[in-house]
Amino acid sequence: MSDTLQPPGTPRHLLQALHEVIPGCELMVQQLPEIPISLWLIPPVFPTDRLDDEVIRRIWNDTPYWIFCWASGLAMAQWLLAEPHHVRDKVVLDFGAGSGVVAIAAKMAGAKQVICCDIDPVSLAACRENALLNGVTLEYLDDLYSAAQVDVLLAADVLYDQSNRFFLDEFLNFAETVWVADSRVKNFSHPRYIKLEEHSATTWPDLDEAREFRNVSFYRTR
Repeated sequence: MSDTLQPPGTPRHLLQALHEVIPGCELMVQQLPEIPISLWLIPPVFPTDRLDDEVIRRIWNDTPYWIFCWASGLAMAQWLLAEPHHVRDKVVLDFGAGSGVVAIAAKMAGAKQVICCDIDPVSLAACRENALLNGVTLEYLDDLYSAAQVDVLLAADVLYDQSNRFFLDEFLNFAETVWVADSRVKNFSHPRYIKLEEHSATTWPDLDEAREFRNVSFYRTR
């Protein structure tokens, strides 16, 4: 679909970045289930049968994570809005922010200050657009190691790659309280973290993932 057929107000810089990976794909505002948050995401019906090998290679090598609201991010956003005392009046950092859904939820839950942290500049641009869409004010950071100390660090769906596990130790340098939500790693063993609960959520738009990836484990620092 061409840019001219996009909904009015579609962020053209996000659309251009998306087309560099998946030509012809749309962006549309989608209301998330069970919470009052909307995001710029790809359409629910995604024509995967039309993707050639080169596009598939680009998707794998340069995954635009911000075009989905991943299950762990959705679960954490739902949890924050249901239990706002975890972040109310606190300074919060959302690590690996992606679409910004967790950061937006934290701000809606009453956090004093919320920082979106993501190494990908397009993801930070998506966070800005989604914050604007939901009428909240966030701050943006592209390097965790330039962050000041915060009250709470939130990390959803960042352990999918084994090489990212070292962040569990790094997080402890920036916040005393760290919450990790992950659907890919069911039980990780770390002396400073404890698994507290499980939630059920679906990546949005629904990727029809295996049921096991709809169970999101929540961990907190001891």
